Amino acid sequence: MDNKERIRQIAEEKAGVIGQMNRDVWSYAESGYKEFKSAAKLEEVLREEGFQVEAGIADIETAFVGTYGNGGPVIGIMGEYDALPNLSQQAGVAKRCPIEGQSYGHGCGHSALGAGAVGAALIVKKFLEDTGMPGTIKVFGCPAEEAGFGKGFMAKAGCFDGLDMAFSWHPMDMNMCFPRSVANYKVRFDFKGKTSHAGASPELGRSALDACELMNVGVNYLREHVVSDARIHYAYLDCGGDAPNIVQGHASVLYFVRAPRLSMSAEILERIKKIAQGAALMTETEVSVKVLGGLSDFIPNPTASTLLSDAFIAQGGPDFGEEEYAIAREFLAAMPEEQREKSLAAGAKMNGLTKEEFAKRPLNTTVIPYTEKVRESLSTGSTDVGDVSYLVPTGQYTAAVGIPGTGPHTWQFAAQVGTSIGDKASVAIARAMAYACTFVYEKPELAGQAKKELLEETGGVYNCPIPDDVKPGEGM
Repeated sequence: MDNKERIRQIAEEKAGVIGQMNRDVWSYAESGYKEFKSAAKLEEVLREEGFQVEAGIADIETAFVGTYGNGGPVIGIMGEYDALPNLSQQAGVAKRCPIEGQSYGHGCGHSALGAGAVGAALIVKKFLEDTGMPGTIKVFGCPAEEAGFGKGFMAKAGCFDGLDMAFSWHPMDMNMCFPRSVANYKVRFDFKGKTSHAGASPELGRSALDACELMNVGVNYLREHVVSDARIHYAYLDCGGDAPNIVQGHASVLYFVRAPRLSMSAEILERIKKIAQGAALMTETEVSVKVLGGLSDFIPNPTASTLLSDAFIAQGGPDFGEEEYAIAREFLAAMPEEQREKSLAAGAKMNGLTKEEFAKRPLNTTVIPYTEKVRESLSTGSTDVGDVSYLVPTGQYTAAVGIPGTGPHTWQFAAQVGTSIGDKASVAIARAMAYACTFVYEKPELAGQAKKELLEETGGVYNCPIPDDVKPGEGM
């Protein structure tokens, strides 16, 4: 039996365990740094399968690493399991139907992400046992990817030191190499003014809310003068109270500052700080600035990405059947007509089918090969996998957990990933990552090649964007 067939056979044996992890973590739907049940479930599976598990790494209660093997190469696989607020949704239901008493839902599919990562490690362990090949597999439980920068804190703590290569994945609506992604800073601006009676003595007041609004206006004018791939978002944290007849003495706003490179995000942030200072000057208020965290841009390593691409293509996309297609057809039917037509056209083209044929089985199963063009494209979303990619050669793919056009951070995404669609996608990417690991164990020189590429890209420099005085969970 060759390694390709061996990996597929092991994956079939572990499919039930992988699917159950997805369902269990999906049902817990816990927020960042509070994924207590989710982390415990994945740790429990790893211990039962013979891994040495270290919980609470990087002084984060819900972070862990599971290790098996001896010697090198040492390969890391990264999993996540945090959910999103206001996206509670019953699994498989194609109309808005939140789960009673539950706010959080897996609208970014991290239940499957964690299941697929741990599943890959289980497959690799069995492979190493069967073949007697030297090598070590580590699976990292990484909390709070959604605005909590879990991997950044883990990187600062040295959790990824000693890895020769790393693999990860993310649930999406297709199976393709994850491109470059933007860096991000998370920053809080607190304005302090002076209260007064807004009708009787407004001249005595200094409005912190006015300062916030002037700052936001200034930032909106800044947008024309930053790189086109930059993204600047804000949300009010404090509007100074709910009484219009009181001049607001305090107000706060939270900003995300994204750009293709961390240095670009930092430059834009400095300009935003000047705008905030200007707003404070105009309103005779005071402003304090707190950087709550950040994450680096993601660098797809050419060698690692090629290995994962080759492995995924060889093992094949998700093995969806009529059960999954029936669920998918329900969500397709629920789409607005224009969106449904776009979904059918995109899926048919990607899978080499007619629109009529794809409508009967509307899930992407084709794996799109890695190319340099894909690598150099840019996603204007962010991921803390970027911080790992500056330290370790990293390859990352997506796998389809929903019909084409289902965007992440939606209840529709949560509803589909919590079904057998999410289970089978997790199994497919697990066997792909596991098979990619076998290439490195067979030819350790591939790790050296990947490290050389990373050194050429970064010059060996990694600057963690998280300030030293910020602790995990601060500002969540």
